[in-house]
Amino acid sequence: MAVNNEVNNAASETPTDVSSSSQKLATEETALTNGADHEEEDGGEAGGEVFQLTVVLPREPHKIQIIVSSQEAIHDVRQSIIELPGTFQYSCFHLEHKGERINDFVQISEVPGLTADSEIHLVEDPYTEKEARIHIIRVRELIGAAGDRTDTLNGIISGASLLDSVTSKESSQNGTSTAPSHPMVGFDFQGSGNLSTLLPRAQEPGPKTVKSISVSPWNPPPYHLRQKGHLLYLQVTTNEGEQFQITSHVSGFYVNKSSTGKFDPSPKSAPKAHSAHSLLALLSDLSPSFEESFKGLQEYNNAKEPLATFQITNATPSNPWIVPSATAPLVAHQADITRTQENYLIAGIENSETLRDWNEEFQSTRELPKDTVQDRVFRERLTSKLFADYNDAAARGAILVARGEIAPLNPTEGKDAQIFVYNNVFFSFGADGVGTFASEGGDEAARAAVGKDVMGVRMVNQLDIDGLFTPGTVVVDYLGKRIVGQSIVPGIFKQRDPGENQIDYGAVDGKDIVASDEKFVSVFEKLSKALKVKKHAVWDKDAKRHDLEGSIETKGLLGTDGRKYVLDLYRVTPLDITWMEEVGTALDSPKEADAASESAYPHRMTVIRPELVEAYWKVKMREWVNGELERKRQAQKAVEPAAEGKEIEAATEASEPAKSEEPTENGELAKKSESDEAAEPSKPDQERIDIGDFKFALNPDAFSGQQPQTDEEKTEFAEDEQQVRLVCEFLRKTVLPELVKDLKEGDVGFPMDGQSLSRLLHKRGINLRYLGQVATLADGKRLESLRILAVQEMVSRAFKHVAGNYLRYLPIPLTSSCIAHLLNCLLGTDLNAAPKPDVDEAIAALYPEADLKFKEVTPESLKQEIEGQVLRRFRYTLDSTWTAGIKHLQLLREVSLKLGIQLEMKPYHFTKQSQTESAAAPPATNGEATKEAAPTGKSTNGKKKKKNAREASPAAVVSANAASPVTFNPDDILNTVPVIKEASPRSSLAEEALEAGRISLLQDQKKLGQELLLESLSLHEQIYGILHPEVARVYNSLSMLYYQLDEKEAAMELARKAVIVSERTLGVDNAETLLNYLNLGLIAHASGETKLALTYIKHALDLWKVVYGPNHPDSITTINNAAVMLQHLKEYHDSRTWFEASLKICEEVYGKHSINAATLLFQLAQALALDQDSKSAVNRMRESYNIFLTELGAEDKNTKEAEKWLEQLTQNAVSIAKHAKDVQARRNRGIRVSPRVTLGQTQVQPQIGQTVEAAAGRDTPRGLDSRSIDELLKFIEGSDQSNQNKKRPGRSNPKRRGGAAATAGK
Repeated sequence: MAVNNEVNNAASETPTDVSSSSQKLATEETALTNGADHEEEDGGEAGGEVFQLTVVLPREPHKIQIIVSSQEAIHDVRQSIIELPGTFQYSCFHLEHKGERINDFVQISEVPGLTADSEIHLVEDPYTEKEARIHIIRVRELIGAAGDRTDTLNGIISGASLLDSVTSKESSQNGTSTAPSHPMVGFDFQGSGNLSTLLPRAQEPGPKTVKSISVSPWNPPPYHLRQKGHLLYLQVTTNEGEQFQITSHVSGFYVNKSSTGKFDPSPKSAPKAHSAHSLLALLSDLSPSFEESFKGLQEYNNAKEPLATFQITNATPSNPWIVPSATAPLVAHQADITRTQENYLIAGIENSETLRDWNEEFQSTRELPKDTVQDRVFRERLTSKLFADYNDAAARGAILVARGEIAPLNPTEGKDAQIFVYNNVFFSFGADGVGTFASEGGDEAARAAVGKDVMGVRMVNQLDIDGLFTPGTVVVDYLGKRIVGQSIVPGIFKQRDPGENQIDYGAVDGKDIVASDEKFVSVFEKLSKALKVKKHAVWDKDAKRHDLEGSIETKGLLGTDGRKYVLDLYRVTPLDITWMEEVGTALDSPKEADAASESAYPHRMTVIRPELVEAYWKVKMREWVNGELERKRQAQKAVEPAAEGKEIEAATEASEPAKSEEPTENGELAKKSESDEAAEPSKPDQERIDIGDFKFALNPDAFSGQQPQTDEEKTEFAEDEQQVRLVCEFLRKTVLPELVKDLKEGDVGFPMDGQSLSRLLHKRGINLRYLGQVATLADGKRLESLRILAVQEMVSRAFKHVAGNYLRYLPIPLTSSCIAHLLNCLLGTDLNAAPKPDVDEAIAALYPEADLKFKEVTPESLKQEIEGQVLRRFRYTLDSTWTAGIKHLQLLREVSLKLGIQLEMKPYHFTKQSQTESAAAPPATNGEATKEAAPTGKSTNGKKKKKNAREASPAAVVSANAASPVTFNPDDILNTVPVIKEASPRSSLAEEALEAGRISLLQDQKKLGQELLLESLSLHEQIYGILHPEVARVYNSLSMLYYQLDEKEAAMELARKAVIVSERTLGVDNAETLLNYLNLGLIAHASGETKLALTYIKHALDLWKVVYGPNHPDSITTINNAAVMLQHLKEYHDSRTWFEASLKICEEVYGKHSINAATLLFQLAQALALDQDSKSAVNRMRESYNIFLTELGAEDKNTKEAEKWLEQLTQNAVSIAKHAKDVQARRNRGIRVSPRVTLGQTQVQPQIGQTVEAAAGRDTPRGLDSRSIDELLKFIEGSDQSNQNKKRPGRSNPKRRGGAAATAGK
């Protein structure tokens, strides 16, 4: 099969053959054209044979060879042919073998006689109208004649990548005589973030092949000509200025006799007669310059990174929050008549081709076989594409619903109760329009429930239980509205007969009636077992008992298609009773704490997270295992005590799910991989414990108002409630403190922004309502960054809710005014303490019923609203000066991402000082405003270096609002995009292969491990398509694994791809993208491209300033690494500056007397010696020694090593200076100097989650080894070339926990 569908849609931009990563890493013999399957894909089970086929063509080049797999479908062979440069003019054809037509949907192995070196013939087919339309769209894209498509979903420059811009900036600087010696020259460590970092550079447009190609005004053909085979009429204007009217006929394309005023679609007579089966070939005949310009266009496209140009089809493209101005060349609106015709070309006259029965597609895909590897690949690939298509369609429909473009099915109901159907998707609002959640918190409860429902649906989809089905589900937040899009379950609207319930399992009409159809017991039993839900009793309004497998809120519906559907999955885990009792939302709480009051929590939908249940289950299981071992030990005295540790480890490992290094989206539960099971029986002599005997499950209906009737029932229910209470206490007493402790000691990567903080909390099973407690626990200097980040996240989330209240019922044309005014009240008060709303009164007058209460908002009233929301939602009281401590740029980014705002790239002045300082700065330019153009935040860099002339954009655009007294104007809000929550599952097959590869490498089975990693990579690409966040994560993981295996070239390629894919699908300033850049920098340095590595690290640090601001705790390691790289370039003085910067942040974060600081002082002393500042070197080494002595004691080897260094440096301080002077004089005479001092060698430190050995690309011993000053002097003189590539033992940090940044002082 072809690896992905992106290429299908992107041939226009990359018409050359593009091989997948896995093929490039594999040998040439197994690499297949256009990303087709290769041998590893079959995992040894399907046994797909790879061989070469010859394809005979009707015209030049007449024959081509392609590599195929016997397991490949003919349809995919067709796709490979379409994508090849020599054959992409073909789109309407079939394949024949020995004169027999081959069915497109059979596998190659099923074609009789088709073997290696066989010939198949490409036979052109007559066109249908649909095929002709597809061909025209494809040719327009191929020749670069297609403008930007009309897109109501994806925002401005969605799916952008910056890697080409970052790399090209470095190469352009290297080409100038005045280029700096390295990329880090003049870097401002304390400077504010620069928004131009987030935009790609402007590019020269590609060569034009034709002036225009569009559907003719004479289209469509009249009836009598349709009977003769006429399909469409086109109009083409060539570069020479000639206009041609072209008929699309069943036989192909030809020039007709029509003109703009006369209709005659018959062929022109010779010599002006031109016809061809392909429109591409016809254009080549009509325009003398076409061939040359088309070749130039191909070269232009080939110069781009292919991954940066492919269309994203299996994921939602990232939407940047800062975008170029509307007049910038990157986004300038061009005239293109065909843009208005594209819907017709894509969907036909009836516009019915795009309508799909989503529910049937979802469920029939779920019913596909999954017996063999090939079956699973096909099924999961289809599932991934289907979810992507559905999410796209549902989000587009939700925007139309929000904008009022779709008529409701029940127009007489209240707005929140209205329902809609569009494109076969059922839409409703995430609000309590009919009072279902009246007792739970009304609209707030409904909003929370639909968000949790999506998470529940995703969990069920991931479990993939046979016979249990879920509707397609998407939640879209857009301008304050929450809209739910679901596929239409057959029978959900059917009126049942009297006496029959609308629901077959679970609560009906609130909780008064409970249905318990036996048909659902078996599938719900499997679901509950996987989710650790206890089978329990519930009671209806008549006190009748019903035993349910799941929560009473979880419903089962038997569809009219005979399938069993599970609905309303927002209560798959129990309520967080400890929280509810604390905030007054528990059912037995006093009435004054009602959810409607100002201070009470907004709703009662406060459930615990599935990850917490999983973590608690592991703890209880370990306790049970230990108890079982103890019991067996008592029974069998012969068991050796020494085996105990291994037994426990084996038992717990055998029962825990596989752990992945990559972050899981929204904390989904990981599935146990087959590779774990394969690894279990490695020690046959170990005592085994059957964990099947361990029972643990929670009652999700505990504390939800159930009324047990008998004493026995009451006792059991009380036990269930106690179990839930223990889990809640585990969260507060164990999980939260452990997280804070891990962050304090540097055991986990420090979050950079709200999104990474949220992901970290969710992964640990902590709900975001505990942000207030996280901020409270983050006391002390070391956790100050965590406290600031937690407060920022609470404020941004509170602002999101406040803004949503103002935006929800506001007419679309007034939303920009509302957003700008609210942002001014939040962020612009230092510039203007009393901002006035900028509302177009003429437009406001068109909406007399509109609620314009946002006009009354003042900075003080907004501050009070935010403080109220933070107190209600997070139980945290902001101090009175919180507005003075906010980081303007970072908070702007957070609220923009949460609300889907796209702001114009321009200087935003948050203070009068920044406005004054930037008054003389050049204006912002197109898509890549200069560094000087966008000073943001409070601090600015006073020393500005001159801008490289090549960075300048061709057309500068001065913002009209530059002199405005407010920070934001309505015109600055260029667009709002939807924020989407969806339920697509991850590929279990691809993850199993990845985990198996990791385990093999850990077991030192290098060859098998690499094969499994290649297979996993191939599976990820096939199932997800190349452009997908999961593929970015596997690229990054594999790049680090290959780096450790010393496969530098493969590691570099994968790291580059990880960066591009994460930029395009997660965001150019996403925390994962930033970490990918840092990994790419480390690998580039290890590959000998140190200047390029510094370029990547500089870009990452620039991103860090925008995302977090300066002085992030983890940036200590990064700055330290940059210093080591500068040493490698012999930039000793600059290297010293970077070591000092790293030390300064370290002292701020960890304290001046921490082991971290001592380690960095040790390195800095070496850097000072290299910079020939021996006096400072002695002082720094003395400081390092004193800290080691105090913290670790005199006997610690690090203390001894520092002491040894200190003695040598002190004894030879004068000698070093003398030697340094003598070196230059004696060098020419060839005299060798015999040094008496030893100096150590610094090395690159690892990033978070990476070992010291991995960062160094070699094994390093513990402790602080030393090198002689003879080597140091050679290094200074540049005469140590012979040893540069030699692997030497290096020095690691005293605590092996992830470099200087990750080492915690005690």
